[in-house]
Amino acid sequence: MPTATRRRAGVRRAVRRAGAPLLLLLPSLILVGVFVYGLIVANTRQSTTDNHTAAQATGQAPTTGVGLRNYLDLLGSEEFQHSLTNLVLYTVVFLVGTMVIGFAWAWLLDKPLRGEGIFRSVYLFPMAVSFIASGVVWRWLLNSNQGEQASGLNRLFQMIGLDALQNNWWNNVSVGIVAIAIPAIWQLSGYVMALFLAGFRGIPVELREAARVDGASEWKLYRHVLFPQLSPIALSALIIIGHMSLKAFDLIMSISKPANYQTKVPAVDMYVFKSAFDYANAAAVGTILLVIVAVVIVPYLVHTHRQGRR
Repeated sequence: MPTATRRRAGVRRAVRRAGAPLLLLLPSLILVGVFVYGLIVANTRQSTTDNHTAAQATGQAPTTGVGLRNYLDLLGSEEFQHSLTNLVLYTVVFLVGTMVIGFAWAWLLDKPLRGEGIFRSVYLFPMAVSFIASGVVWRWLLNSNQGEQASGLNRLFQMIGLDALQNNWWNNVSVGIVAIAIPAIWQLSGYVMALFLAGFRGIPVELREAARVDGASEWKLYRHVLFPQLSPIALSALIIIGHMSLKAFDLIMSISKPANYQTKVPAVDMYVFKSAFDYANAAAVGTILLVIVAVVIVPYLVHTHRQGRR
């Protein structure tokens, strides 16, 4: 049989083998292609127009392409720079808080502890509460009133004689966004704890016993044996929590006003632009957020793919 004929026959066999799985995946591929990648393209195209008014949004006025002008105007705007700064502050505090507290809880629960199931349930419970519901409660706890009008945490500090700890919380212009990170840490530390606890429980007991037989102290056991085993868990937790912090919206909206300058982040800006029928700038903010998230997620996906091929 000629080489070309054998190749065609091989291709036909490969197509037949892949036919059924491909047909099974085809509806999902079409939906993802249209409603994910198709909308990303449409959003990016919208961000390069001058569609800034209600008349243009409803088709009563024409729109034209303006290239990258919307991105340059946004990135050069002091207000949007403030939003990006808030996003960085929120992400750093949120990441550090959830990772440290979640790891500490997992470390404690890894040791023999009576009533471990109760503690684990208590730590995980905040995850069952929506950000909107918890935001309503934390809005009262983080009330900025002081003195005779104090309430929430400020009232608690006043009652126990720690008046120096009273502050404006999220009404602070410089670091108000840090106060928003407190309820976010409370809500998601349990999730990080669950990840690390699963990592601890996945380490073979024989590995610990071998280290102890070799004379390793408890600290050396954790530092040189257990902690290195948890590095993939830590990386996964960082990526998951990091991308959640980058698109923070509902918790901020439920605690502070939508257009509050102190706690503005890009997701809130996008909502405000969209509410004002400024679809071009809203789309531009969405694209910027997509790029930021991609910068975080894509290297992780590449790393995971390379690890899987080894």
